[in-house]
Amino acid sequence: MTRRLTMQAMFRAGLDGIARLSSTRANYWLEVVVDAVLGFALLVVGARLGAGGVPGVALAVVLGLFVFSFIEYFFHRWMFHTHIPLFEQGHRKHHENPLGYDSLPFFLPAMVLVVLTVLLGLVLPTGFALVLMGAVTIGYVIYGLSHFAIHHLRFRQAWLRRWAGAHQIHHFHPETNFGVTTLFWDDMLGTRYVRQPRPLPPK
Repeated sequence: MTRRLTMQAMFRAGLDGIARLSSTRANYWLEVVVDAVLGFALLVVGARLGAGGVPGVALAVVLGLFVFSFIEYFFHRWMFHTHIPLFEQGHRKHHENPLGYDSLPFFLPAMVLVVLTVLLGLVLPTGFALVLMGAVTIGYVIYGLSHFAIHHLRFRQAWLRRWAGAHQIHHFHPETNFGVTTLFWDDMLGTRYVRQPRPLPPK
């Protein structure tokens, strides 16, 4: 019984340590570096193994970025804004402090992406699977950097202000604008924010 309690305490302490790590600036940027290295490695190795020549590589990259755009939307809408503690708690911290560095533990996304790459390689040609997952991984890096830029930078260009503003709206209307890099899926699935007309003053 005592040994079981000790194991539970160690497990809880480990989770608390990971939670503390996940809110640090070092973890945030280490995750970007690890994922960027993984993504480019998958692209290079996949292209060298043969992914159908230049057309095949281009197709895999476009498909991977497109797939990631839906993954981004899916997780933000149905995982981060539901009652799944692992996801919801961290995302709630971000809504409370948008300038914070709350993110997943730096090693977790890379582990998941490697497992998905292996599984995809079982059903697709290896080179194509690696390039496709490399593009998904780079999409994740672009998402992370975009999200950071939206909250930490002020843009001068009007189109960039509109792009950043779409995500800022999400922080005031969390049931809308789940896409960060693009609002494509919000348009497709009807969750894009639409400004409601102000009621006319009574006569």
